[in-house]
Amino acid sequence: MPYNQQLDECLFTKAWEGEATRLTVSVYSYNKGPKKLQIVRENKDTEGNFRFTRLGRISKEELEAILPLIKEAQGNLE
Repeated sequence: MPYNQQLDECLFTKAWEGEATRLTVSVYSYNKGPKKLQIVRENKDTEGNFRFTRLGRISKEELEAILPLIKEAQGNLE
């Protein structure tokens, strides 16, 4: 069965924005299935627009910024 965006339900989403990056913490449920946490990184390009990039490693500043968001998202995983 191919992915169907209409079955992907966003239950929670909050973002933190730094100088050159934005990290978004979300909770999704696909087709009423288990709720799962998603963390996305977007970097600013030369025009100031955000573009999706691989999350990879995060800095201490980024970790400290998104930990409260992850804790808040955890309440939506119940």
